[in-house]
Amino acid sequence: MWRRIRHIIIKEFIQVLRDKKLRFFLIVPPLVQLLTYGYVVNFDIKHVALAVFDESRTMESRQLIDRFTSNDWFNVKYFVASQKELLHLVDRGDITMALWFQWDFATRMRQGKSGRLQVIVDATDSNAALIVSRYAGTVIADYNQQQLNQRLARQGQAWAGQSGTPLDIEPRAWFNPNLISRYSMVPGVIAMVVLLVSLMLTALSVVREKEIGTMEQILVTPIRPIELMLGKTIPFVIISMLEVAMVTALGILWFEVPFRGSFLVLLLGTMAFLFNSVGLGLLISTVSSTQQQAMMAGNLFLTPAILLSGLIFPIANMPVFFQYLTYLNPLMYFVIVTQGIFLKGAGLVLLWPQITAMTVLGMGMLALAVARFKVHIA
Repeated sequence: MWRRIRHIIIKEFIQVLRDKKLRFFLIVPPLVQLLTYGYVVNFDIKHVALAVFDESRTMESRQLIDRFTSNDWFNVKYFVASQKELLHLVDRGDITMALWFQWDFATRMRQGKSGRLQVIVDATDSNAALIVSRYAGTVIADYNQQQLNQRLARQGQAWAGQSGTPLDIEPRAWFNPNLISRYSMVPGVIAMVVLLVSLMLTALSVVREKEIGTMEQILVTPIRPIELMLGKTIPFVIISMLEVAMVTALGILWFEVPFRGSFLVLLLGTMAFLFNSVGLGLLISTVSSTQQQAMMAGNLFLTPAILLSGLIFPIANMPVFFQYLTYLNPLMYFVIVTQGIFLKGAGLVLLWPQITAMTVLGMGMLALAVARFKVHIA
């Protein structure tokens, strides 16, 4: 049995190494994905174009403006002298945010009231608008704290230990202190590379035999269906593991993503995930007659799997139906595993639910693929 499987494995490796298109597919797309998600898909917003309409023209308003100019988040590009000019900049899309200080801004603050400040955000891109609003809120909250401290000092009240004083909030971001997007995206790319390579290559390998007419020749040999499936899938499992090693090395060395976990746990999680992608690849091969059909069927699964993985869009923001649907998406579990291993240093104690879920889903997918494969070649 194992001798026949070994010969099929050798045959598959020879076919892969001979095929220039497959060699290209194995190397270039994973690198393109890694570079794209590492550099282009970036949720860190810096140098937001900002306009200021200061009707107050007082020390208080200038202090707040200085806070907006003294960080990398905002870039004050325009100081306007009228409401019309401000709205014109917003309409043209020249700015993302505007600050409009009302004429009585400082007067109200000196009276112990809230100064009137209007923050206008271009919400054409709702995600960017939400992030910019949070940045602005952080700057304004810090300014409010300073003003409150000064007011209490003028009134002769001690700050520390007095009841009724505001909380001293110190926000801290664990695991990714600087909130760098690529630290979250690069581990997710590993999951997508494994899915892309193992799914597509497994499906195309079987369909290619049908297309060139060699499947019938293989089936008349003494080899059994289970041996054929093992011989077809094992090479691509090995190749997928090598892809993981390549992308992981690039993520650590090139993008300087921290790796705090265990390579053995990453290997175990990858193997559990491969049960799913390889099983799905075999299942696609049973319903496809040509490599073009297999590619289309693979892409039909890839896009929803990525969207429902939580890598790009938070699962909590999805409709309830789709939140439940994510439990059937093995990519969702694998993204949690890769991010947990890289950023949190999580081990089996924390990740065993995800690895177990991937194993159960993978066994079910493989069982379905084997049953469909046997029926198909019968």
